[in-house]
Amino acid sequence: MKAIIVEDEIPAQKELQYLIETHSQIDVLACFEDGLEVLKYLQDNEPDAIFLDINIPSLDGMMLAGHISKFETKPAIIFTTAYKEHAVKAFELEAFDYILKPYSEKRVSAMLSKLEAHFLKGNDQAVKQISTNVIQRINGWKDDKIYVIPVEDIYYAEASEKQTFIYTKNDVYSIPSTISVFQAEMPEDLFYRCHRSYSVNITKIHEIVPWFHNTYLLKFHQFKAEIPVSRGKAKEFKQLMRL
Repeated sequence: MKAIIVEDEIPAQKELQYLIETHSQIDVLACFEDGLEVLKYLQDNEPDAIFLDINIPSLDGMMLAGHISKFETKPAIIFTTAYKEHAVKAFELEAFDYILKPYSEKRVSAMLSKLEAHFLKGNDQAVKQISTNVIQRINGWKDDKIYVIPVEDIYYAEASEKQTFIYTKNDVYSIPSTISVFQAEMPEDLFYRCHRSYSVNITKIHEIVPWFHNTYLLKFHQFKAEIPVSRGKAKEFKQLMRL
């Protein structure tokens, strides 16, 4: 399980990181002091949890959580604050928990156990859903008609709000579901979620081009699209493709 910490007071940031590393198996990927920097980070990365202070510069924790609540895939948010009065608003934003400062080691430890159990339960359900829902054909819309498309003909899929566009060699179709649902239904050995907005058929990749910040652009044979691999996926993609 992977997480980030958003806390502008360095002693509190270090204390929380220590408690997380001592009482859980959660990997702290990064620490931030500024809300806008977190939004930029989340464009290319998908942590499982965010430990979020409320009083932070640029974009406060409540506003940041409001933005995150609109994401297709939402990390668990654990608010960390010295103020009790924000609790109601926090749970309106579907926060996982609300931890008061100064930290109680017992309270934080109990929350971390609950968080890890929640994450493992969610993963088990996702695996079961994927194993029972894998399909070989998908129905796509084009010009007010429904077409039956073999999944092996799809080059990639692109997220667009609450629908997904799927691209074959000669056509573009739309399906009325999110890219997460599309990914879950596709064969695992064919499709890889290389970016928050893209899923690619790895058998169609013709060229892997090194790009900024040790990421990649993916190109296809006789197909002009260039699909990015996000920074958060670069290491996993490199292992997948044995680069």
